[in-house]
Amino acid sequence: MNCLVVLAHPLESSLCMHLADKTINHLNKKGYCVTVKNLYEENFNPVLNKSERKSYYLNNFDESQLSKDIEQLKNVESLVLIFPTWWFGFPAILKGWFDRVWAPGHAYEHASDYGPIKQCLNNLKEMNVVTTLGSPWWVDTFILRKPVKKVLKIALLGACTTNCKFKMLSLYKSEKLTAGQIEKFVGKIEATF
Repeated sequence: MNCLVVLAHPLESSLCMHLADKTINHLNKKGYCVTVKNLYEENFNPVLNKSERKSYYLNNFDESQLSKDIEQLKNVESLVLIFPTWWFGFPAILKGWFDRVWAPGHAYEHASDYGPIKQCLNNLKEMNVVTTLGSPWWVDTFILRKPVKKVLKIALLGACTTNCKFKMLSLYKSEKLTAGQIEKFVGKIEATF
């Protein structure tokens, strides 16, 4: 399966990058054809520019700076996102990747009457997510009601894909974990994906 792993953490020595290494190794062993996209390493510009935004409702989205990224997204069957959850949201660089690359005419089509949009990413068969949070699970679950999961599963995949399997693993209290707890989570990644 053609797989794109998108990484969004600025520090090479971070827990997210450790989990990314383990996840990529696991996917390779399973026979996935893995391409790694490290947004920080690539210096991906997350800012939706004026021309891109103006073209959102025109016949053609301005993909002049994004054609390679858009084609990459349109050609994968498996998408793996690995990132820290900061302030119960995405790192800005990852949010910008969604804003700019999951573009009209590619990830979805606007309805002529501005009604519900039409999904276009029918190539995408699965999305797997690994994220770290400093907070305990109950804050994310009961107080915030899992905002990151909702955006990914309902807003992004729901609007842009059909029949795409979704799995998300969240590693809570990530600043206080022992090596054993981290390796147990790695085992969970390997069992789930």
